[in-house]
Amino acid sequence: MALAESLSGGGARSTLLRAGLARRAEAVVIPLLALLAGLAVFGLFLLTQGKSPVDFFALVWKGAYGSAFSWQNTLSRAAPLLLSALCVALPARLGLVVIGGEGAIVLGGVAAGALAGPLAGAPAIVGLPLLAAAAMVVGGVWIGASGALRHLRGVNETIASLLLSYIAIALMNQLVEGPLRDPASLNKPSTAPLADQLRVGNMPGMDVHWGLAFGIAACVLSWVLIERTTWGFAARIAGGNLRAAEVQGLPVGRLIVGFTALGGAFAGLAGFFEVTAIHGSANASLAAGYGYTGILIAFLARQNTLAIIPVAILLAGFDASSGLVQRRMQLPDATVQVLQGLVFMAILMSETLYGRLRLFAAGKGA
Repeated sequence: MALAESLSGGGARSTLLRAGLARRAEAVVIPLLALLAGLAVFGLFLLTQGKSPVDFFALVWKGAYGSAFSWQNTLSRAAPLLLSALCVALPARLGLVVIGGEGAIVLGGVAAGALAGPLAGAPAIVGLPLLAAAAMVVGGVWIGASGALRHLRGVNETIASLLLSYIAIALMNQLVEGPLRDPASLNKPSTAPLADQLRVGNMPGMDVHWGLAFGIAACVLSWVLIERTTWGFAARIAGGNLRAAEVQGLPVGRLIVGFTALGGAFAGLAGFFEVTAIHGSANASLAAGYGYTGILIAFLARQNTLAIIPVAILLAGFDASSGLVQRRMQLPDATVQVLQGLVFMAILMSETLYGRLRLFAAGKGA
């Protein structure tokens, strides 16, 4: 009798183990297949243009990862992508689709650029944290507003965050070309240049600014929040069914506003690094499309904040190699955007495969 119960318990544990492994394998294999499918379709597109897909991907590898310089260029571009992807991935754990990270990046950068003037005489140890805090607060409030609208008024967060992004870009243009404009910026309106001590430098031994380290740390801390805290557990439960979670007494409203605001704060931090490490002032270059690429990264990573790190580096590599591809193959710079769009479509279509592939279904049901 005891032996039978022991064998039965062992069988149940084995089944649960196989089911868990099947879920993990499914979460890796399906996005990978979607990525390969998107690349294959893009290869066919290149053939219709009379270009070689082999040459294209060889140039992408060379421009993104083929040398130390290429790696550093890629990693520098990955820094804002890590933070903008979190703006999508964190609310997604609650079942929310927030796509307005571009607006939080832009306004976070404007906040840092505007505050840099009054803090021009402050030491770096005081000024830089204040600039970062201002950027995060502005980004958090901006994206948190879409969460508040969803909770309080039932406004769709996808539409709200997208419209807020357009408003943010228009507001940035108004401020930079108006009250915040440096009179010396004739050809390209911008805020006054940051003082030297308020510029973020590179990490030791690398030509990559500290935004990369902060982006990776943010992804790791977000994973800890989601997987190892009661707030993360509540968010995962609410993500399954918001109404059911509310009935069970979970603080759904605080979760929605809190996670959207946190995602927006990370996007605002990306704007801070763009101003203090790259541009040296707030200007129209802040609207570089990092927020929109972050959507693709979050979906490709399946909202796993640790998986965001390699995916962001992959997509940053595509972006870093675009100039080389343009020069060598006489292709427009927007070709890489076509590639990203095809990959995004493949990822969206791959959502229908979850739970339907026999290989993983067998593992779950064994």
